[in-house]
Amino acid sequence: GDSAARRGSRSAYWLKRPRNDTGNKVTVVLGAQWGDEGKGKVVDLLATQSDLVCRCQGGNNAGHTVVVEGTEYDFHLLPSGIINPKSICVIGNGVVIHLPGLFEEAEKNEKKGLKGWEKRLIVSDRAHLVFDFHQVVDGIQETQRQATEGKIIGTTKKGIGPTYTSKASRIGLRVCDLLGDFKEFSTKFKNLVAQYQSMYSSLTVDTDTQLKKLKEYGERLRPMVRDGVYYMYEALHGPPKKILVEGANAALLDIDFGTYPFVTSSNCTVGGACTGLGIPPLNIGEVYGVSKAYTTRVGIGAFPTEQLNATGELLQTRGHEVGVTTGRKRRCGWLDLVILRYAHMINGFTAIALTKLDILDVLDEIKVGVAYKINGKRIPHFPANMELLHKVEVEYETFPGWKSDTSAARKWNDLPQKAQNYIRFVENHIGVPIKWVGVGKSRECMIQMF
Repeated sequence: GDSAARRGSRSAYWLKRPRNDTGNKVTVVLGAQWGDEGKGKVVDLLATQSDLVCRCQGGNNAGHTVVVEGTEYDFHLLPSGIINPKSICVIGNGVVIHLPGLFEEAEKNEKKGLKGWEKRLIVSDRAHLVFDFHQVVDGIQETQRQATEGKIIGTTKKGIGPTYTSKASRIGLRVCDLLGDFKEFSTKFKNLVAQYQSMYSSLTVDTDTQLKKLKEYGERLRPMVRDGVYYMYEALHGPPKKILVEGANAALLDIDFGTYPFVTSSNCTVGGACTGLGIPPLNIGEVYGVSKAYTTRVGIGAFPTEQLNATGELLQTRGHEVGVTTGRKRRCGWLDLVILRYAHMINGFTAIALTKLDILDVLDEIKVGVAYKINGKRIPHFPANMELLHKVEVEYETFPGWKSDTSAARKWNDLPQKAQNYIRFVENHIGVPIKWVGVGKSRECMIQMF
């Protein structure tokens, strides 16, 4: 039968299409440092007005904590917009999904009061699956790195890297495989296991038990699965909608632009939103970068402004800098504007959220890294080479501390003059307006500037 839509388009095919009909724009929230910047809070703030909240890359290696009415929710794979009963959440094709992890996370949050998530979650049929053996392999690889190089990457051991490896090697399995002919899926799964066992002799997998579980998970997942490309296209070109993309990880953990090899295995810069959801660059609207008022890093790798002293310890304890996903203590240091400018070059931030300003309240003086020097000479860019990055000397700008409590501030004028000066300096140096300043944990602690 000839659908009305096709008839309609055929009758008017000679009319030139208006070029401004680009559809809805999506807002992207991205980490601008090494992760843990408080993206969850910004997303949460925006998700309350969003119709659609999407994840486009990473897996349950992300960790977002969101506090709503005194309850702390922890999200790893679910978009944190799932708390908003009016939002639909999308897990895009670029995300890697550990099904046991997904359902376990949902159940944990259900106990805390999350309701109706299964009706509001959409999963792309093109997303790759993380299997338990990927997680085991992740651990084995870290042990091998320790043995051969004496250093690890510091992965979360959630199987993310090995799954993206399977994907790039064209041996991975996707949601659409699991929901297709199960006999076919079982054969492919056994082949995948055999391939990994030939590489890792210590790997044991109970394939029958795994397949039985996967079949059950597949049936639970089935009602949520859609063709992600069509779904996003309809969302962009249907009635006006507020669409939010929640980045996981951060610019300096990006597989291409981060401090390689101490990075994650996906693109956590703005391009990942297009490839990880199947949406054109034309539909990207606001791009918000999230940065702390200082810098932290988990795991190992270069960190030019790191303070291995009382200041670093103060930031760590005052800021409760412990990883949500791993429970590891985070390394702390001064704000580094070299990395923020670099993140802006890649992402084109339209505005920035500066979080955890209140952690600096007790300091006598506050430093900000403004340039890197090698042999006393400023270098004009952020070095790709890690040996070089380890050698840089940071040039700092020093500010007097404001020495007063900012946690009760709710608008710009509530902030002390010296804190305002600090914020304005950061803004001018990066060349991007600061739209929010965070001074505490809950939703109301985000001061909106414009």
